[in-house]
Parts: sequence; C-alpha cells; structure tokens
Amino acid sequence: MTQPPPDPRVRRHLMDPAHPRRSSSQKPMSVGQVQKWVLSALAVTTMLHLSAGLILAAIFLDDARGDAGKIGLNVIAGLIGVGAVAAARGIHQKSLVSPWLALGFVPCLVGLYLTF
Repeated sequence: MTQPPPDPRVRRHLMDPAHPRRSSSQKPMSVGQVQKWVLSALAVTTMLHLSAGLILAAIFLDDARGDAGKIGLNVIAGLIGVGAVAAARGIHQKSLVSPWLALGFVPCLVGLYLTF
C-alpha cells in the first residue's frame, strides 16, 4: 500500500485563496496626506542638494581666499539645512519652532569637518 504524496508546503509570500490575509488595522492614507509627504520629501531633498553643493564649493575653494569664505559657505549650508527642516514641518502643518531644527545644522557640521 502506497501513501499519498505529502501536501506541498504553504509558501507565505504567495497568495493562498483558502487562507486570505487579514485586512490591515491601519486606515489608508488620504490623497492629501500622500501629497504632503511627497512635497516634503521633494523640498527636503532639493534643499539638501543645494546645501551639499555649497559644502563642495567650500571644500574646493581656493586657499588663497582665506578661511572666511569656507566658513561662510558652510554656515549658509547649515542655514539651508535648517530651512529644509522648517519647510518639512510647515508642509505638515506642525510648529516651525522645535528641537528638530537643530538637525538642520548637521550639513554645517559635516561641511566644517570635511573642509578643515
């Protein structure tokens, strides 16, 4: 007497019509919320690219011009970083004044480290 072949393993990453997945307990995001997230991501990445460009300009600035220009470009990069954080908070309708603004000075600190 032969035994029937064993049932194939159920693969969890595939859909099983006999065992449908439970619906998520989270409610889906509205179109307005998705638009806010996309806009804030675009604004922050654009401003951080500008900040990185200023840091690169400070790194490759001629040494004959002095260190004041390098420090100035890095400080401007930090201010643009603060503006990026403030823009993201403003888009999400949060208070602009918060401890998160200190995160905007990270490009300035990184730029000063790389420049000097």
